[in-house]
Amino acid sequence: MQQKPDTPKGRKSPKLKRMGLHERAAARMRTMIIRGELPPGSQTQETKLSKELGVSRTPLREAMKVLAAEGLIELRPNRSPRIADIAVEDISELFEALAGIERLAAELAAERATERDLARLRTLQTRMEGHHRNGKLDDYFAINGEIHNTIVRMARNTPLREAHETLISRAERARYLALGADKRWSNSVDEHANILAALEARDSEAAGRLLGAHVRQTGIALLETLALKPKLTAA
Repeated sequence: MQQKPDTPKGRKSPKLKRMGLHERAAARMRTMIIRGELPPGSQTQETKLSKELGVSRTPLREAMKVLAAEGLIELRPNRSPRIADIAVEDISELFEALAGIERLAAELAAERATERDLARLRTLQTRMEGHHRNGKLDDYFAINGEIHNTIVRMARNTPLREAHETLISRAERARYLALGADKRWSNSVDEHANILAALEARDSEAAGRLLGAHVRQTGIALLETLALKPKLTAA
């Protein structure tokens, strides 16, 4: 009688394992692309990547399909996939859309967030400021993204959250690069502090305005950075 539950479990395990492998590979490659370890325009080397990520070529190729859907990798017939360039012409529109989504999210969050939500946001802000003081850019970036995602979730609007998830995956590499712009890192910390204050005051108009401006400024900082590094926009 115990054979029935054992059999389906045995059949499902390999599939779940493969899914886990390609998802983990995609996550690691995404981080490598965002941080510039896999630079724009470079070709991927399957053998090298498979060894570095600890996966075979099958889950690696599945991972690349995921990243291609996010606009981070270009899949080319009969040629090695390449890391997608950061297209300058798309930056303004992307951050314009993100600014609109996050502005609305902040307005709703100011009205709908619980005290527990705000306490968590305050904790994240404190941690982020600590990473800034210690010059830990990667740790800062991770917390920064978590803060943005938390504010969107605090809006408690599923279509809004889904739209944000779609766009933010395309903007992660750009956001990381923008932090390297002159004074952008320090300015970002101050802007986040003001956004948090508006949310805690339940001032929906100010929270929305400040977060929207913050996201737009990130896009502007990125364009300024790209202007100094034309090779990142090469086709």
